[in-house]
Amino acid sequence: MLVIAGIVAGAIWGGYLARRRKGNRLDILQYAASSAIAFGLLIYFISVVLLRILFKKGFETAPT
Repeated sequence: MLVIAGIVAGAIWGGYLARRRKGNRLDILQYAASSAIAFGLLIYFISVVLLRILFKKGFETAPT
């Protein structure tokens, strides 16, 4: 869920950035796509790290 929110936020931010720099339609699309990928990956890795930290106790013991 967080990753999808990161992708959407990245696309909006990239589109805004390209429009502010007076880019044409393809520039806006490229900025939106690349920012969406970057934000999505960033949020994905942050969520993995947070889950590993928060639920570390459950990963230490193997079921017997």
